[in-house]
Amino acid sequence: MTEGGYGPALLGCAVVVAALVIRTAVTETRRPGSARRDWAFLSTRQGWGTFLVTACVLAATTYATTGPTYLPWALLAALLITYVTSDKN
Repeated sequence: MTEGGYGPALLGCAVVVAALVIRTAVTETRRPGSARRDWAFLSTRQGWGTFLVTACVLAATTYATTGPTYLPWALLAALLITYVTSDKN
């Protein structure tokens, strides 16, 4: 994948993010206010801390093993890990 540069990695991440946005939109139409509750972790200190620590660890590991090509996937994985581990009241 190093020959293709960031293009394939960014395209793959864009597809996954688009699927998450569509899922959130469909859920929001069925249950108004659900999107705000689902993504509220982005406005908390604990959420940002979890994201930053996870992103740094994954980015360092990814960069050391494969170079910068897969860094978009590391950032997306950090976002998803933060989403899964967030405290949803």
